[in-house]
Amino acid sequence: MRLFPVVMLSFLLGLGPAAAACVGRDLIADLPQDERQALQTATDAVPFPAGNRWRAEKAGQVIDLIGTYHLDDPRLAPLLASTLPALDKATALLVEAGPEEEKALKDRIAREPALLIITDGPTLPEALPPEDWDRLSQAMADRGIPGFMAAKFRPWYISMMLSIPTCALTEMGTPNGLDRQLIDAAKARGTPVQALEPYDTVFRIFDRLSQQDQLSMITSALAMVDGAEDMSATLAAQYFAGQNRLIWEFMRAETLKLPGYTPEQVAQEFATMEEAMIDSRNRAWIPVIETAAAKGPVLVAFGALHLPGKQGVLNLLAQDGWTVTRLDAP
Repeated sequence: MRLFPVVMLSFLLGLGPAAAACVGRDLIADLPQDERQALQTATDAVPFPAGNRWRAEKAGQVIDLIGTYHLDDPRLAPLLASTLPALDKATALLVEAGPEEEKALKDRIAREPALLIITDGPTLPEALPPEDWDRLSQAMADRGIPGFMAAKFRPWYISMMLSIPTCALTEMGTPNGLDRQLIDAAKARGTPVQALEPYDTVFRIFDRLSQQDQLSMITSALAMVDGAEDMSATLAAQYFAGQNRLIWEFMRAETLKLPGYTPEQVAQEFATMEEAMIDSRNRAWIPVIETAAAKGPVLVAFGALHLPGKQGVLNLLAQDGWTVTRLDAP
């Protein structure tokens, strides 16, 4: 599971935004032509590999879908504007987590700090090799968290924080990505907001990981921390180009370049994490979406990596008899 921070970064698409203070470069644009072509070939091999705005129709029912970017960016303005007509017609807005789920999550963490903080067993300085702890302590200090505090955070939470470039930290406290902007627009219109999944889904996913897997996540995150700003710019550039599956294939290719990784290991670990973090959730969302659509047109907004692939939301709907049409220009 050492690849998990890489997968989380690409999966969330908002942990490393191209915020105003970030000036990273698009790493895919810097690749040699043959490597870019190989990425494109792998991307095109899956269903619905590109595009952020879609519509699914079946027997008079309509589902509008939008892949989201979780933090603010001026490039979101045209995406929001093009999506608002669908929201005007929608009987509900479906999102990964709505205001009620966000409140439930905050309340749960306040009641149960052990969700994020180690309350028994070894702390991170005791569990990590000294050289890893030294690097981690400095990286967290760069993020405004002193070592004595970082020592008690759960490894998965630490690895997520390491995936955020320091230039984007201030924006993390007040996220205003496309999903948040759509929720605000729905509230203004009096349109109900419904969650696609329970608020504690991510906790349940992490609970399945062993302590050693979580510690390995930190090791991988430390290996990437110096390049977080470039990685963020890369993910943002591809999102706004609608190249969501290309992001996944790029992360796979970059991981193959790391010392000690074989193609078989990378393939197995990526498949494992894709199933846990994306595919299984997609399958659980389909009946929620279809039930809502039976009551009238709906707008569904979720992280853009849930759109493409054999087990992507679009292909699952197509397999269930929906006619799926891309709305944004190729």
